[in-house]
Amino acid sequence: MSVTELQHPLIEHKLSILRDKKTGTKEFRELIREISTVLCYEAMKDAKLESVEIETPIQKMKTHRLNEDNYAFVPILRAGLGMLEGIVSVIPNAKIGHIGMYRDEETYEPVNYFFKVPKGIEKKEVIILDPMLATGGSAIDAIELLKSKGVKKMKFLCIIAAKEGIKKVSEKYPDVQIYCGHIDEKLNANKYIVPGLGDAGDRIFGTK
Repeated sequence: MSVTELQHPLIEHKLSILRDKKTGTKEFRELIREISTVLCYEAMKDAKLESVEIETPIQKMKTHRLNEDNYAFVPILRAGLGMLEGIVSVIPNAKIGHIGMYRDEETYEPVNYFFKVPKGIEKKEVIILDPMLATGGSAIDAIELLKSKGVKKMKFLCIIAAKEGIKKVSEKYPDVQIYCGHIDEKLNANKYIVPGLGDAGDRIFGTK
């Protein structure tokens, strides 16, 4: 499967605090941001750099830079917004789109209500953001919406992923690499990730 799981003691440490139901809104947001930043570094390991010439205080030299205009971040609303600050700290000039979805509590299927992306999105590498990859339904819908705009290269970043969601996305779109902080055990009867961390959107925005 096309999935990369962060395996680092500091990530495990931060996830243990993130999962704790006693962790408050402020700290939860900060941890989401910090883990997202590390995820972005991992996802950009294959980034192509362009040769440029600069002048240091000592001398001229040739070095390499990222063309930030080649990238776009697309958070899935609303929880994906919690990851955005940590991501744009890495590539601050990337363009940003938005996909709005909510979960139908009877069918557990995603319902799309908003989709807006930057002009020229088809020429960019797109990084989709959503803290939770549970059933895979939202991820697949987001990928399909972006493909309908002509996007060819995508990555999916999440904090926690369930094996069921990874399998579903990887089987349908093996070209989309998934990066996650941790792969959890399973989904429960209500399609929530176990052990998970609860509803990421509610915990980010303090709505429950």
